[in-house]
Parts: sequence; structure tokens; C-alpha cells
Amino acid sequence: MRRKPLAGRRIVITRRAEQAGSLHRALKSRGAEVIVLPTIELAPPKSWRPVDAAIQRVREYDWIIFTSVNGVEAFAARLRKKGKTMSALKGALIAAIGPATARALRVRGLRVRVVPEEFRAEGLVQALQRVQWRGKRVLLARAAKARQVLPQELRRRGASVDVIAVYRTIVPTANRSRVARLFGARKPDAITFTSSSTVRNFCAMAGTKQAQRTLHGVTVATIGPVTSRTARALGLKVGVEAKSYTVPGLVKALANHFTK
Repeated sequence: MRRKPLAGRRIVITRRAEQAGSLHRALKSRGAEVIVLPTIELAPPKSWRPVDAAIQRVREYDWIIFTSVNGVEAFAARLRKKGKTMSALKGALIAAIGPATARALRVRGLRVRVVPEEFRAEGLVQALQRVQWRGKRVLLARAAKARQVLPQELRRRGASVDVIAVYRTIVPTANRSRVARLFGARKPDAITFTSSSTVRNFCAMAGTKQAQRTLHGVTVATIGPVTSRTARALGLKVGVEAKSYTVPGLVKALANHFTK
């Protein structure tokens, strides 16, 4: 019987527990022992006022852009709270940063006009370059802390951009004590990071210097270059980076790494 590529490997997932399922199943199907250590919890924005104001004038926007599944879910939940549905967005053109975000929009009945080939802000900028932005009104719904690449570039091209925080990511305090136990005498073979927030929060849980020592000898695997850049800035050595910035791409990269 052919040996599975991740057989005998212990791999840590740092995604939110609610979103870890697809990565967990994919790693396990390739033989890995999977350890779930969420480094992210979601919290409401500090104020809903900017979101509610955007909802009130949602039909005035020419484009609405979502940069994560979490953003779609949080915005949809707030719309329901205000007695509306996602159908209120149908007057605008919709863009999503990647296939998972696009899928979350489509299951809610929306047509997604743009999904970039490269699933990050720079890819979305590239995919939207042919749009005439001057005079256009854009709503960007995302996390409270996020990169400024997209809104800055759209404004440079003449668009009026409203950036609203529909959720915040926070460190789950309950998991701090688990880090020392999981990375004790028998360290896992790899740890996966699927966003910059998962990296920053892991370092917040362990302490940055301790995180560097903790992950010595552990393969750090990231979903793409933005996450890798965050990891390196925090002193971590990246051993695996997905070529396709998706969960399947990350799993494939890990399998290739350990097969070699």
C-alpha cells in the first residue's frame, strides 16, 4: 500500500476552530496527525456606526469589495440585524479577494464580477486595473487591522473609498497555556499559518522571542507571501510557502516538502 505523504507528521493548525475543518480534513486524509490550536477569535468592531452608515447608503456604491469570508459573514449578520439581506448589495458590482470569499458571496445570491488570479490585495489591484475608477464610490468591508494597499491604490486612481471594519481579530486567551505544552519535548513537525493575523497572534500568545525559540526545528508553513513576510518580520523562518494562496495550495506545498 502506498504510504501517504504526511504519514507520521504532526501538524498544527492555527485557524479559527470554525474555519479549520477543510484544512484539518485535507491534512488528515494525507496521513497527518492534526493538532488544532486556534490563534484567532473574532470580535465585533469597536463601533458599528461606520458599518450602519454604509448600510443606510449601500445603494449609492458602484463597487463593494470583500477581502475575506469573515468579512462576508460579519457584514451579512449586521445587515440582518438591520432588517436587510445581502440582496441589498445587488445594485453594486462585487469583487472578492479569492475563491472562498467569492463562494461565500455566491451562496448568498450575489454575482461576483471579479476574483483575481493572485489571492491577495496586489492581485485584486491588478484584476481591477481596467476599471475606470474616477468618480466611482467603493465600499471595502474588512477586518479592523488590514493592509492599506487596496484602498490607497483605488484612491490614487480617483475612487472615493469607504473602508469599514466589520470585525476584529483577537487573541484567544484560553490557548496561551497550550503553546508550552504542545511545543514541549516532542515538538510538532510543522505549523500552518493562513493569515498574517494567525502569525501575529501566535507570537502574542507565546511572546515573540519565545515563539522564535519554540518554532526552532518546526517547519513554518504559510498560505502565501504576505503571511510569509509577517512571519519573517517577527523573526520566524519560513520553510514552506503555498504557490496557490489557498488551503489546497498549502496542503500540496506541505505534502511536497515532506515527501522530499
